[in-house]
Amino acid sequence: MALRGVWQLQKLIVSYCNWGGSSRGIRAFMESQLPAFKEKNPQLEVITELNRGHHPFLKGLYKNKNERVVCIKNMTPDDIHQCATRLRNALGRKVLKLKTRHVTKHPSVQGTWTTDLQM
Repeated sequence: MALRGVWQLQKLIVSYCNWGGSSRGIRAFMESQLPAFKEKNPQLEVITELNRGHHPFLKGLYKNKNERVVCIKNMTPDDIHQCATRLRNALGRKVLKLKTRHVTKHPSVQGTWTTDLQM
């Protein structure tokens, strides 16, 4: 996704095995859909690396120095295209667990509202 008009994903690394069965989908994706994906995303540097004997994965490197790795073993080319599009659309931020159910800038002085009345 673009943050203030700047795409956040810099590099997409496609790692695959040219022999393994779990890489069958990524090999088909590289032949059929990867050239069109590169054409539609000229801002993105797509690197393919041969990693023999390992399961395939997509690694996204973002401008804020974060990276996301998605395992794509035994996926179809359409599923892999969807994963690559999700990596492109992500901002690269770390996912944070919320401490409360609601997030507010000005918390209540009296405390949070609850349904059980304690008298």
